[in-house]
Amino acid sequence: MARYGKVGKLSPAQVLEMALQFFGPAGLGLKVVEQGEGCVSFEGGGGHVFVQVYEEGKGSQVELETREWDAQVREFMGKI
Repeated sequence: MARYGKVGKLSPAQVLEMALQFFGPAGLGLKVVEQGEGCVSFEGGGGHVFVQVYEEGKGSQVELETREWDAQVREFMGKI
């Protein structure tokens, strides 16, 4: 399991929407298993991705945890 973090300029809501589009059924095809205020969790392909977002100044602090999806998480981090 790996953990990543990034401070970005997007709002928490924008980051979560991008995560749903990137990792979810319309993107990489992972199943959304939990979604709440400030977080979303995906499973599939023998692994998982968990995204948690906090407001940070004018942007957000994004924390990601993954198993088996490291390359895709790093790609997503480059987009936010």
